Amino acid sequence: MRTIELKEVTALVRQLCMDANYYLPADLRQAFVDGEKTEQSPLGREIFGEMIANCDLARQNDMPVCQDTGMAIVFAEIGQDVHLVGGAFEDAVNEGVRQGYVDGFLRLSVVGDPLRRENTNDNTPAIIYTTIVPGDRVKITVAPKGFGSENMSAMKMFTPAASKENIINFIADACIGAGSNPCPPIVIGVGLGGTSDKAAYLAKRALLRPVGVQNADPLYAEMEQAILDKVNASGVGPQGLGGTVTALSCAVEPFGTHIAGLPCVVNISCHVTRHAEGSI
Repeated sequence: MRTIELKEVTALVRQLCMDANYYLPADLRQAFVDGEKTEQSPLGREIFGEMIANCDLARQNDMPVCQDTGMAIVFAEIGQDVHLVGGAFEDAVNEGVRQGYVDGFLRLSVVGDPLRRENTNDNTPAIIYTTIVPGDRVKITVAPKGFGSENMSAMKMFTPAASKENIINFIADACIGAGSNPCPPIVIGVGLGGTSDKAAYLAKRALLRPVGVQNADPLYAEMEQAILDKVNASGVGPQGLGGTVTALSCAVEPFGTHIAGLPCVVNISCHVTRHAEGSI
């Protein structure tokens, strides 16, 4: 059994909140470079160039890559041989988010109650997902999510009679119908199976997959490519101003489900699909 002080968790979350907002993953920046080469619209290519410049300026100057620094989504994988001491885990995570957003001069966008709409002024509470895994380490991923893209989420409870084509069309239509709202080119996360809440979790988690990496199962890899092809044929283009690259990547994450159901959730991310991870 390994003992970990929760103050270490707070310190890690604090740093990851800033890192995720300042430094885009290398695979995403490379997708911008590739997109600039393949985009057929002159304006679209210019937009890709601006995206690359913005990404590099943010990294060089330790500044947010986007003014909407999002709501903090925190995925924690806790080793079953870890003993956490010094308080409550979720309190430690929220304190890390508070410190990261306040000390990092990140926009504070969270309200404490959905109807009263009073800003908490520290970007808490965070959305926290914990899983227990083998080992004696704690791995934390912070994935800030802006709501221009989050508001474009879609869910459909298909019947088991739905065809693969029905599902592909639903996902593609949700992405195309979002238009310019999610600041394309987008990254598409899809949760398929489980229950409605499990599918939503899977869709969010899918956005962590490196851009361009397909599902290891050929059935779902083919599905991902079909969705990408339909979305990119829509003409929405970068920033919704027309073009041939509307989506950079699509990740479908399946899960076992009930014999009577087939839940499907689409979670769209903007072109700054941010996440940073670290371990203790």
